[in-house]
Amino acid sequence: MEVSIIAAMVSVIGVISGILIGWSGRSRSIRQDTQEEARTDATVRSDIEYIKCGVEDIKFEQRAQGKRFDEMAERVTRLEESQKSLNKRVDRLEGTEGR
Repeated sequence: MEVSIIAAMVSVIGVISGILIGWSGRSRSIRQDTQEEARTDATVRSDIEYIKCGVEDIKFEQRAQGKRFDEMAERVTRLEESQKSLNKRVDRLEGTEGR
C-alpha cells in the first residue's frame, strides 16, 4: 500500500512539475514572440518614417521645379512679345529703306 501511495504521489508531483515547466516555457515563448514583434514593428515604423521623409523631399523638389517652370514660361512669353515687337520694327524699317 505504501508503495502505491508513494507511486501515486510521485506521479502527481511529476504531473504538477510538467504543468509548471510547460507553463514557464509557454510564458517564455510568448515574451520572445512579443519582443520579436516589437522589434519588427520598430523596424517597419522607421522604414515608414524614412519613406515619408523621402516623399516630403520629392514634394519639395516638385514644387521648386513647378516654380522654375512657371518662371521659364513667363520668360518665354515675354521673349515672344519682344520678338513680335522687334519684327514689327524691322518690317517698318524695311518698308522705309525699300523706297
